[in-house]
Amino acid sequence: MKKNIIFIIFTFLYFVTPPVFCQQSRAIAQMKADVGFLSSDAMKGRLTGSIFQDIAAEYIASRFSEIGLKTKGDKNTYMQTFYFSPAADPHSTSPTLATGQDSLKIINVAGYIDNNAAQTLIIGAHYDHLGDGHSGFSLSTEGGIHNGADDNASGVSVMLYLAETLVKTKSKYNYLFLAFSGEEYGLWGSNYFVKHPTVDLTKVAAMINLDMVGRLKDDNSLLIGGVGTSPIWKSKIEASNVSKLKLIYEESGSGPSDHTSFYFKDLPVLFFFTGQHSDYHKPSDDFDKINFKGMNLIIENIYTLIKSLEKVPSIPFTKTKDEKQEKMEMKVTLGIMPDYMYNEGGLRVDGVKEDRPAQKAGLQVGDIIMELGKFKIAEIQSYMEALNGISPGEKVIVKFRRNNQMMSSDVQF
Repeated sequence: MKKNIIFIIFTFLYFVTPPVFCQQSRAIAQMKADVGFLSSDAMKGRLTGSIFQDIAAEYIASRFSEIGLKTKGDKNTYMQTFYFSPAADPHSTSPTLATGQDSLKIINVAGYIDNNAAQTLIIGAHYDHLGDGHSGFSLSTEGGIHNGADDNASGVSVMLYLAETLVKTKSKYNYLFLAFSGEEYGLWGSNYFVKHPTVDLTKVAAMINLDMVGRLKDDNSLLIGGVGTSPIWKSKIEASNVSKLKLIYEESGSGPSDHTSFYFKDLPVLFFFTGQHSDYHKPSDDFDKINFKGMNLIIENIYTLIKSLEKVPSIPFTKTKDEKQEKMEMKVTLGIMPDYMYNEGGLRVDGVKEDRPAQKAGLQVGDIIMELGKFKIAEIQSYMEALNGISPGEKVIVKFRRNNQMMSSDVQF
């Protein structure tokens, strides 16, 4: 009965999705349709474990079928279904398997291009989000549907278009496309998949993760994580930058997204990300703020990279520093969202939380923090060191650049 209800709701939503007109390029038109469906108010925020997660999974499975991908889930379907109990850590990689009444049904969606190749490339993106925000991970002070257009309808739509493109080309690789749920609660989908893979992981060449790729900024900066997980990555990525994007690299193979699960299975990974923004985990992460032309530029780069891998005999794996071991306990917090993409000296502010020290000191979005008390701020690491060196109750001077002018203010922690 529940399956019939899901099908009826899915069919209704599919046909009420606003039409996309032919003036747009094929890629942009299709991505608008996919993001528009997944991030519509009718989908109620695709909450992990909810019926709207199930509808999103059905939609992605229908797209896989339309594209012509083979099933690679359970029992000759696209779906891999399992149950987990909520974890305290929203990005824990060790969830508890459960089948009890309080557990949540989680669904991975898996589609496959079988080129009878020796190795497989995995391309993945999570599709779950925060529902109405009462899951505990919302950063909004107001209620409302968290549509998650960037997080992560954008990544799913890029994955789907790459599938449409790669299904038409011959390759030395097979391709597995994975849409994960449970990411927002703690990488549940990807964690389960690597423990219960539907392909032989020893024959997986690499995993590419797409998470929040819908907000390419005016400077065309794109962060690519995991470049330290193989010695070939940087040179191949640079040579594949056909869209002339400003590439920012992170070495580590671990982080708060699904590539981490594969990295800990000793697989080379890459993580594509256009950066944090003030709408992150808020109801304002909506369709109308998505940069579809920017997403198309990212697709061109990734497709070029994938095709360039045809010429390499293998993608060797290397371990990177475990950032969890380097994580510091902050004595104080400033109450800002850092711009992780900014790398031109100082720390740029991407968001200011209400009623926190930064707001009370007059800091604004776009300010570039250069000094905090006795500490010089060069990037995120020195910023964290500064917070670790300041005690609760302490008052310090923050020096920052705003519109090319140096300013200062007192911050009371």
